[in-house]
Amino acid sequence: MDREQLQAVQSPLKAQYREDPAAALVTLHAEGRLGDEEISCSVETGRALVDAGLHPATGGSGALACSGDMLLQALVACAGVTLRAVATSLGLEVAGTIRADGDLDFRGTLGVGKEEGVPVGFTRIRLAFDLQHEAGEEQIATLLRLTERYCVVYQTLTGGVPVEISYAS
Repeated sequence: MDREQLQAVQSPLKAQYREDPAAALVTLHAEGRLGDEEISCSVETGRALVDAGLHPATGGSGALACSGDMLLQALVACAGVTLRAVATSLGLEVAGTIRADGDLDFRGTLGVGKEEGVPVGFTRIRLAFDLQHEAGEEQIATLLRLTERYCVVYQTLTGGVPVEISYAS
């Protein structure tokens, strides 16, 4: 998709959302089914079924996807798509790779580090872009600034969002 194609697709959406902000409100869904034989949860991705299970650091075999890895993968996917869209809008040709690394202390997950205040979850996430381009430094700085601004997963992780839990039987 080139810049003109992207603008042709997005311009009517932007106009619609300006006129009717409620039209831009969308609820995304994810659903999983608890595994019967292993400590696992099968998640429908829209393209395939992913079986998630325990990370080896918590007793898993490593044969199933780790939800922590899936979180980092979602960040990489969102940042990559956002970067490509922004680059296209700016008329920049870029290629390369994106990497997310996250630090976890699994004592928190296993309830072993309560006395020391070991948290459950990532304590740090690093998102790195290795880009090949012929753009100037100022253009790349703008590209990265706009990618950061418009990446949904990045903004959700850095800004936080209320998460509600409910139960039904």
